[in-house]
Amino acid sequence: MNFFRGVMGGQTAGPQPSGAETIQKLCDRVASSTLLEDRRDAVRALKSLSKKYRMEVGTQAMDHLINILHTDRSDSEILGYALDTLYNVISNDEEEEQDENAQKQADDLGTQFTEKFIQDPEHITLLLTLLEEFDFHVRWPAVKLLTALLKSQGVQVQGIILVSPMGVSRLMDLLADSREVIRNDGLLLLQQLTKGNAAIQKIVAFENAFERLLDIITEEGSSDGGIVVEDCLLLLLNLLKNNSSNQNFFKEGSYIQRMKPWFEVGDDNSGWSAQKVTNLHLMLQLVRVMVSPVNSPGATASCQKCMYQCGLLQQLCTILMATGVPADILTETINTVSEVIRGSQVNQDYFTSVNAPSNPPRPAIVVLLMSMVNERQPFVLRCAVLYCFQCFLYKNQKGQGEIVATLLPSTIDANSISAGQLLCGGLFSADSLSNWCAAVAVAHTLQDNLTQKEQLLRVQLATSLGKPPVSLLQQCTNILSQGSKVQTRVGLLMLLCTWISNCPIAVTHFLHNQDNVPFLTAQISENLGEDERLVQGLCALLLGICIYYNDNSLENYTKEKLKQLIEKRIGKENFVEKLGSITKHELYSRAALKPQPIFPSPEQMLFDHEFTRLVKELEGLITKAVHKSSEEEKKEEEVKKTLEQHDNIVTQYKELIREQDVQIQELKEKVSSMTTQTEQLQATVSQQQSQIQQHKDQYNILKLKLGKENQSQSSQGDTQVNGLQTEELAQLREELEELRRQQKLLQTQLSEKDVQIDSLVSSMEMLSCSNDFNFYFLRPLFPLRLSYRHSLSFSLSSLVFIQESRSGLEQQLAAATSTAAILQTEKSKLQTEVQESKKEQDDLLMLLADQDQKIHSLKQKLKDLGEMVEDEDDLRDQTSDEDDEDED
Repeated sequence: MNFFRGVMGGQTAGPQPSGAETIQKLCDRVASSTLLEDRRDAVRALKSLSKKYRMEVGTQAMDHLINILHTDRSDSEILGYALDTLYNVISNDEEEEQDENAQKQADDLGTQFTEKFIQDPEHITLLLTLLEEFDFHVRWPAVKLLTALLKSQGVQVQGIILVSPMGVSRLMDLLADSREVIRNDGLLLLQQLTKGNAAIQKIVAFENAFERLLDIITEEGSSDGGIVVEDCLLLLLNLLKNNSSNQNFFKEGSYIQRMKPWFEVGDDNSGWSAQKVTNLHLMLQLVRVMVSPVNSPGATASCQKCMYQCGLLQQLCTILMATGVPADILTETINTVSEVIRGSQVNQDYFTSVNAPSNPPRPAIVVLLMSMVNERQPFVLRCAVLYCFQCFLYKNQKGQGEIVATLLPSTIDANSISAGQLLCGGLFSADSLSNWCAAVAVAHTLQDNLTQKEQLLRVQLATSLGKPPVSLLQQCTNILSQGSKVQTRVGLLMLLCTWISNCPIAVTHFLHNQDNVPFLTAQISENLGEDERLVQGLCALLLGICIYYNDNSLENYTKEKLKQLIEKRIGKENFVEKLGSITKHELYSRAALKPQPIFPSPEQMLFDHEFTRLVKELEGLITKAVHKSSEEEKKEEEVKKTLEQHDNIVTQYKELIREQDVQIQELKEKVSSMTTQTEQLQATVSQQQSQIQQHKDQYNILKLKLGKENQSQSSQGDTQVNGLQTEELAQLREELEELRRQQKLLQTQLSEKDVQIDSLVSSMEMLSCSNDFNFYFLRPLFPLRLSYRHSLSFSLSSLVFIQESRSGLEQQLAAATSTAAILQTEKSKLQTEVQESKKEQDDLLMLLADQDQKIHSLKQKLKDLGEMVEDEDDLRDQTSDEDDEDED
């Protein structure tokens, strides 16, 4: 222990060893000592010297320290010392060098030691293994060391971690650590890990990172939280920015809905701490990442729809119209709302309905435009308002029409401030930036909208008392010719180019003013300074549009005459050169990159993004139009007409094809349904065929059996043709026999009754003829008897028909030529006839009963008249007595 006292500054005799010598001795002790306590003390001493003697410790002790990580895994204390020492050697965070050269040397030193450490990928794998240790003195230094390695050599370390089994999963476990220090440093580690590596970003996202990070943000107080919320938001930005897969996963996981509470800032806006401003700024950036114009249109539209449905857009608009919001937060909120509504009709319609909490309430668009044309507002805020207005009108013809309508005479309200009035005021104010912003805003109301370009030609402006009003188009050219600032002229030229492009009527209005063409040719032909070359190029573009979209309605300014004018006054080559100078401008290239107007200073605010697209589209067309002769133009017009005719024919065929597609689709659906029905019918037919085949087989078996039986038993064999029908046929035969017996009995009874009726009628005729009442009383019995006879005849014919059907059935069964299906049909007929016969039998019985009743009543009448009438019982007794006498 005396050795370590000397190393650590104890009082010893003799000269003190240098730092390098001490470190060398400590390294020897780490390598050779057999006692764990000695090695631990040596590593502790190296840790204390690692900041002051960074070069020496890193050069001499790194290999020994790595070896300690391998060999002394059981002792957490020595592992912690070793990891801390490696961190001090590799990390540049603790350096406080004031000298720039010294700081650069320190950074180079950290890079050098990092490269040495990661030469063997197993060292990174070893650190990932140590992260599984729960001991605080091991896990926390391991997290810090891995973070330092990623900061120094991020790409190389990311590659090693990516191929390491469960590497990313082990790092994700840090977010679940209950110790806030490890969890917070784990956030910093994951920030470094996910920078610029899409593959790792996807793995981290699918390791449930979104859920964990949003939970941490909520636990820490959302926008009111501290630095931990900021770290979570930075990590979320790393995972989502330029990563369409993670953005889709974030949307599909319903995490957008969980962002809404972040922006519930409340009415008390006095407590805007610096950390809260930073947090809200990052939260707004996170929303913009999901709806950025650089994303795919489908993904952006889906996120915009989700933000409207969950109320996030409404919450952002609340902040937009709130008071006391810091300027940078307000600016970023405007930019965020801009991209949430850009190109989304539903969101744009909602934004139209938003009103500021003023008295009287004013539309949010009007309030924002008031800030845009107010030169006292911050420059970045005015740029944000312009971007918001552009996004509101992007692919929104309805909104464009509403803005243009506020400029038309029939809709102007003198008692209120409209968007049109603010735009006109900014267009002709003394502030060049307001001129430019208003000109660009008006140009966006006309973007790709021919109807509004024609409507805007109706706008009239009152310049001064006593003078007639002038059109907006004429006023723009008047200000242009007055030689105002370059920024103002550039804005007006962009507006005029957008206005008259692809609108022949607007071109005619522009050329109708005799001063416009001479002014343009004079501007283009002059040799002006570098600042004016951009204005010359835009004038050349405006004149070129007048040629390309000219309908030759003005005799003095036809296409051919304008081209001759260019050739004489300017020269074709000079004209094309001036036209090409637009795209060569530095600010043109910057504006073409993104839709959002971002400029370092107001003076550099010259080009609009949508205008750069127009220039790119028209430059080549105008160049060709200027160089073409009249004959070539005629040929081109003929070709154009031919192409138009061809397009019309193609359009007709397309419509026909669409109709045929609809018909084909309907037919396909019908075919599909019919195919299904056919399959069902085929299944039914197959089932029936199977049943028929079964019946045929049964028939063939019975036929063979019948051939072996005697002729006398044929009727019995017939009943066995179908095992299932034998009992039913036997029962039918029995019923037929019973019906025959009942028929005979009924015929006998009917004959007897007829005899009785005849005898009664004879007796009645023998009465006094003066008794007419009796005659008329008995007269109705004659047709009744005939009715009875007809009924009995019908019953007999029915029984004969049944007998014939039975005979036919027996012949068919005897011949054995009918199939089971025919037998079934005949059986059904027989059953029906039997039922009918039963019904007729019942009717006959009822008729006989009625007849007996009538006879009884007639007998009673005769008795009342004094005639002697014998009853049936007396007749039977008399008949019986006579028979006995005859026998005797």
